[in-house]
Amino acid sequence: MQIHNVKRKTANTKRMIVARGGKRGKTAGRGTKGQKARSGHKIRPEIRDLIKRIPKLRGRGKNSNLSIYNKPVALSIEALELIYKTGDTVSRATLAQNGLISMQDGKLPEVKILGDGKLTKKLTVKGLVVSASAKEKIEKAGGAIS
Repeated sequence: MQIHNVKRKTANTKRMIVARGGKRGKTAGRGTKGQKARSGHKIRPEIRDLIKRIPKLRGRGKNSNLSIYNKPVALSIEALELIYKTGDTVSRATLAQNGLISMQDGKLPEVKILGDGKLTKKLTVKGLVVSASAKEKIEKAGGAIS
């Protein structure tokens, strides 16, 4: 094999001849004046403009480690001892009626009962989160958690 026998790996692509001269005269196949006739970027896709208007989803900054859920309202057993009578049921609705909790964003918040203080009354706790020490004191007083 000699140098004049070597063939190309890929076919020679003809470049676009712009303006007058060569095979493509005058507008060189571009057909019109203005933006469409110029080299470089053509008309932007319309969908891109719509996408650009959508706000970017950015992080929560320095609050990124904070929970997106609201913390439960903490109540001590001592507060229940003062308000409730023996045999009463403790729930979010009754806590709101007795003024121990208030509405947050139009809803009753989650409540957690903590074991601070003493409990001598028999109470039934419904639909509330109860700490281990509070559970022990409620059951010791003869109450129930459901």
